[in-house]
Amino acid sequence: MVRGRDDPGSAEHHPRTARGRVGSVTRVTESTPLIASPEPSVEGFVREYLRELNFTQGTVLERASTNDKYLALARTVRHYLMASWMRTTSEHLRTQPKAVAYLSAEYLLGRQLDNALIAADLTDIASEALASLGIDVAELREAEVEPGLGNGGLGRLAACFIDSLATMAIPAIGYGIRYEYGIFRQKFEDGWQVEKPDRWLDNGSPWEFAHPEHEVTVSFGGHVETVSEGEGADAVETSRWVPGWEVLGVPYNYMVPGYRNGCVNTLRLWSARATHAFNLETFNYGDYAEAVRAQTFAENISKVLYPEDSTPQGKELRLQQQYFFVACSLRDFIDQLLPQGFDLHRLPERVCFQLNDTHPVIAVPELMRILVDEEGFAWDEAWEVTQGCFAYTCHTLLPEALEVWPVDLLGRLLPRHLEIIYRINDEFLEEVREASGDDAVLVRRMSIIAEHPGRAVRMAHLATVAATKVNGVAELHSQLLRDKVLADFARLWPEKFTNVTNGVTPRRFVRMANPRLSELITEAIGDGWVTDLDRLRELEPLADDPEFRRRFREVKSANKERLADFLARRDGIEVPVDTMLDVMVKRLHEYKRQTLQILHVITLYDGIVSGRLALEDVVPRTVVFGAKAAPGYAMAKQIIGLINHVAAVVNNHPEVSRVLRVAFPANYNVTVAETLIPAADLSEQISLAGKEASGTGNMKFALNGALTIGTDDGANVEIRQLVGDDHFFLFGLTEPEAAAVAEAGYRPATYYEENATLRRALDLIARGEFSGGDRQTFEPIVSNLLGEDRFMVLADYQSYLDAQQRVEAAYRDPDAWSRSAVLNVARSGFFSSDRSMRDYLDRIWHAEPLES
Repeated sequence: MVRGRDDPGSAEHHPRTARGRVGSVTRVTESTPLIASPEPSVEGFVREYLRELNFTQGTVLERASTNDKYLALARTVRHYLMASWMRTTSEHLRTQPKAVAYLSAEYLLGRQLDNALIAADLTDIASEALASLGIDVAELREAEVEPGLGNGGLGRLAACFIDSLATMAIPAIGYGIRYEYGIFRQKFEDGWQVEKPDRWLDNGSPWEFAHPEHEVTVSFGGHVETVSEGEGADAVETSRWVPGWEVLGVPYNYMVPGYRNGCVNTLRLWSARATHAFNLETFNYGDYAEAVRAQTFAENISKVLYPEDSTPQGKELRLQQQYFFVACSLRDFIDQLLPQGFDLHRLPERVCFQLNDTHPVIAVPELMRILVDEEGFAWDEAWEVTQGCFAYTCHTLLPEALEVWPVDLLGRLLPRHLEIIYRINDEFLEEVREASGDDAVLVRRMSIIAEHPGRAVRMAHLATVAATKVNGVAELHSQLLRDKVLADFARLWPEKFTNVTNGVTPRRFVRMANPRLSELITEAIGDGWVTDLDRLRELEPLADDPEFRRRFREVKSANKERLADFLARRDGIEVPVDTMLDVMVKRLHEYKRQTLQILHVITLYDGIVSGRLALEDVVPRTVVFGAKAAPGYAMAKQIIGLINHVAAVVNNHPEVSRVLRVAFPANYNVTVAETLIPAADLSEQISLAGKEASGTGNMKFALNGALTIGTDDGANVEIRQLVGDDHFFLFGLTEPEAAAVAEAGYRPATYYEENATLRRALDLIARGEFSGGDRQTFEPIVSNLLGEDRFMVLADYQSYLDAQQRVEAAYRDPDAWSRSAVLNVARSGFFSSDRSMRDYLDRIWHAEPLES
C-alpha cells in the first residue's frame, strides 16, 4: 500500500523499499520450487474436477447445480494453466526484461472457458472426462456469463492484443478496471432500447484472483502546498499535494494464456474500496446509511463502465475512474514488478506504457508527480523519463471523441496534476514558438489548454506531446491523423507518427468461433496457421477447386443452422437458413450509418409492396443488426427504434417476408459474435469515408468467409487492396470527395428531391408506415437526414443501392460467390493481431519475447 504520503520521510511514503511480490507469488529464486500441472489425461481431469466440485463448491455430483458444475470446470481448467502462469511470472521477475504495460479502460474479454481449454489443449480431454460423469460440456458453456468490461471495438481490440502478446511470449501486463457492472444489458420494449444492469458477477467469477494485500491508495482533491527545503541560497521550493480524500484500489488478476506455448501473462483489473468502509459508532446510533456512506462513495468509481457523462457528476466520476486505474497501475508496476533499488532513471529500458486512446492519458502527469514529488527527480530528468515511457494510440477521427477535461474539474479533483500539465504546456509552447517564429495562431491551436468555449485540457494533445510514438490504427486513419487531426504535431515531430493497423486474434475468432472452417483449413494446410495467419495464403489455389468450394459452402450452411438454433433458443428469433445472411454488427453511432442499411431495407419493402419489384427478382436475404446505443445518445436510440419497427412490419408482411427478413437480437456481445460472424455471407462496413478509424469486425467477417460491402474507410481500404476489387463491393464517396462536398456546402434535401426512390423511402418513415400511422415517432430521424445529415447518408444512398444490386447478382451464382469467399479468407491473414503486435514491437515497444 502507498500510505503516509504527507510524510515524505516515512518508510511507507517510499514503498519501493518493500518490494518482492507479484500477485500472490513470492519473489522466487532459481531454487524456489513451483507447482506442477495436474496430469493431462481423462482420468487426471476427472480427479481434479471432482475435487473442485466436492471441496470448493461443497457439493456432490448428484446434487450439483449447473452453476456448481460450471464453476468446478472453470477452476479445474485454470489448474492446468497455473503452473505456467507461476513460471512465466517468476521468469519475468528473475530476468527483468523490457515489458509492455497496456493501459486500457476497456477489455471485452468474452467467455473464458473455451479460450482456456484451447490454449491448454484440453478441449477433447475435458469433454471426454465430463461425458464419463454424465455431464454435457455444451450445457456448462452456456452457464458462463460474459464479463462486459468494454463498449465495443476498443475493448475487444485490447483483449485480442493481450492474447497475442501471450501467444508470442512477450513480457506484458494489461491494466484496467474491474467494473462491478459492465456495459449494460440491452433489452427491447416495444422496439425501444432499455438498459438493464450487467450483473456479471452474481454467480461467481472463477477466472479472477483477488489480492487485497496489494491494495494501492489513490488520492483525490485537496490542495497543493509550496514547501521550502534547505536554507539560504541552497533553499529549494517544492510542491506537495495534500489530498482531500482517498480510496483503495484492490487488484484482481486474470490469467492470459498464450496458445499452447507455456506462457501465461497477467491482466490486472482494479476495484475501488473505501479506506474506512464502515463506521460502527454511527451504525449503533441508527444512521445506517451514513455508516456505509464512505464505502458507497468509493465503490462508485468502479461501479459501472462509462457512467453517463451528460451531467457534471457523471463527468467527475469518469475522470475519477481514469485517474484511479492509472494511479493504481503505475504504482503497481513500480512497486511490485521492479527489483528493489531499481534506478527509475532507467524506467524506459524496463517498460513501455501504451495508452489505449485518451482514457489513460492522465497517467502522464501522474508519472511526473511520482518522479518529481516522491522520488526527488529534477523536472527535466523526470520529463525525459516520462517521454521515454509512454506511447499513444489514437482510435478516432471525430473531434468530439478526443477527450477534453474542464480545467475547473481537473483542478478540483487533481490539483497537483493540473499544475504539472500547465508546466508541460508552458515548456511545450516555448518549443512551438521557437519552431514557428512565434506564430500566435499556431500556438493557440497546439496548446494542451484550450481557451474556448471554456478553459480545458486537451488529452490528445497531452498524449502527443508526452509520447515517444503516436500511432493510428489503419493506413488511412494514420494518414488522416498526420494530415488533419494532429497535423500541426506531425509537422513539428514527423518522426513521432507511425501506423499499426489493427488485427484480431485467430484463436478466438476463427479457431474457437468457427470450428468447422478451422477443421477444413487445417485439413488443407496443417494447423500452423493458428499462430501464423499468413499461412492462409496457402488456401488461395483451393479457391479454384470445385470440391473445396463445395465443402466451404457446407461449412457456411452448417454455421447458419447453428446460428438459427442459437437465436431461436436465446431470443425466440426465427432466422431462415436458406437466404443470404446480411449482417451489420457494431456500436450504434450515426457515423457508422445503420440508417443507410435500414433505408435499403425500406427500399426493398417499398419495391415489393408497390409491385415495382417482383418477388422472383429479389434475392432472399435476412438482414441482421446487432448494436447498443449509449444511454444518453438520443438519436442512436431513435435509429434502434426505427430498425425494430421496420422489422416488425417487414417480418409480418405476408409477401415481403417470403424474401426479406430483419432480425435484431438484443444485447449483442462477444458470445453472439462468435456464432453470428461465421454464418454471415455479407459484411456491412458502410461508415462515411474518413470517419471510421479502423474497424475490427470487418476483419473478423473477411477471415470467416463473408464478402464486404463497404466504403473506402478505415481498414476497409486494406481489406479491399488485399482481397481484390472483384471480391469486395465498393461504394460511396471517398474521403477527399466527402470533404469537398462538405466544404462546398452539403445540402441533403437535394438528394431527396432528385431521387424518387429515396423520396419514397423517407416518405414512408415520415407518414408513419412503421409507427402505426404516428408521424411524430421518427420525425427526428427524417428531419436530421433532410436538414443536416452530417454523415452524408443521402449522398451515398444511390451508390449503396447500386452496390447492393451487384451483391444480388453475385450471390445468384453460389459457386462464384464461394470462390470469392475462399479468397477473402486466404488473403486476410494480414489482419491477425499477432501481426499487429509485431508491428508495435518493431516500431514502438522494442520488447523481446522470453526464451522458452
